[in-house]
Amino acid sequence: MKKTFLVIVATMLAVMPALAAFPDDYNNPIITGQPSLSITPDARGAAMGDAGVATNPDMNSQYWNPAKYAFMDMRGGINASYTPWLRKLGVSDIDLAYISGFYKWDDVQAVAMSLTYFTMGEVQMTDQEARLLGNAHPHEFSLDASYSRKLHEYVSMGVALRLIYSDLTNGMKASTDNNAEIYHAAVTAAADVSVYYKQPISLPMGDSYISAGLNLQNLGGKLSYNDRTKNFIPATLRIGAAYELPFDNYNRIQVTLEARKLLVPSKKSKFAPSFDPNDPYNSTTNQYSTEEYSDLTSVKGIFQSFADAPGGSAEEFKEVGWGLGLEYSYNRQFFGRVGYSHEDFIKGNRRLIQVGAGFHLSIFMLDFTYTIATAPTNPLDQTMRFTLGFDLAGIKDLVNNRKNK
Repeated sequence: MKKTFLVIVATMLAVMPALAAFPDDYNNPIITGQPSLSITPDARGAAMGDAGVATNPDMNSQYWNPAKYAFMDMRGGINASYTPWLRKLGVSDIDLAYISGFYKWDDVQAVAMSLTYFTMGEVQMTDQEARLLGNAHPHEFSLDASYSRKLHEYVSMGVALRLIYSDLTNGMKASTDNNAEIYHAAVTAAADVSVYYKQPISLPMGDSYISAGLNLQNLGGKLSYNDRTKNFIPATLRIGAAYELPFDNYNRIQVTLEARKLLVPSKKSKFAPSFDPNDPYNSTTNQYSTEEYSDLTSVKGIFQSFADAPGGSAEEFKEVGWGLGLEYSYNRQFFGRVGYSHEDFIKGNRRLIQVGAGFHLSIFMLDFTYTIATAPTNPLDQTMRFTLGFDLAGIKDLVNNRKNK
């Protein structure tokens, strides 16, 4: 009884900081450069609650966890995803396109590549005095390549290298003055390090699978558009687990839970030189200046991100977003999915219910997802994603069979 009481007390002490109250007008979202790197590009991952680090391997594993490619059953594949972005705002020219492909030349190792392209349409650029500078077509892209390998029957590891490019102004000046500063495109590089674990468990109705994954995404440099200020890219820690359960030879479900945290320091920070511990929620004084924030290195920012929130451990806990997803499959050909993605109110408040379906045949796969925001004014409401994939080995076999006939 005494041990039980101590466990209950310890649990309460761990949970209580997360229940701490914050001022009603307080918010402290973490802002990054090239936020398009954090947008879920594929329909399946979105429908699973923006989760995919531990789910069954698929062609979109490059984004979620490159280590999963070593467990793919197919030898090679390519797919493309398309997301019409922020249609709730009435815009029609903001889009996210994603292409990925992989090749597995033996049973233990694979290589993959992906390209993400995000266009923000046509934007009128103005200076601080609201004077028109001209029209720009902001766009961003990232190009990456990965290698994955099984280290054990149940464990694999992957490494990805990424080139990141962001052009928001198309070379425009900061103002109409002749001597005004000229903005330029920002370029940097980053890497992912990932691990995947998947083990079968024998049951009377068939093999079930337990899996887990971890991915350290976008570990790398910073972006600068003017050589003075530098912006952190969305370095992210993803960790999750999944369980797949068969009901019979045809019907299966998989459930996954994933946590994610930006490895980026808060601009409102307890490490800011002007921070006042007696008034931690004062947004005016308790934050880095632009110059101070730009001077933080990426490595220092990663370590600082775990302990810099002005609200202490209560606020650090709120920086952890999470996704919960459920996938039903019939004969691994027809799929139904539903998921929930959560972000705390003071960290951005993106709370989304997502539903989707999939249709997979021997040589092609089609997935679709529809997003329902919990708040009717959320611009992500009614977002759709489409993914179309092809099994290259299956296409090759089909062509060869026709030639032999």
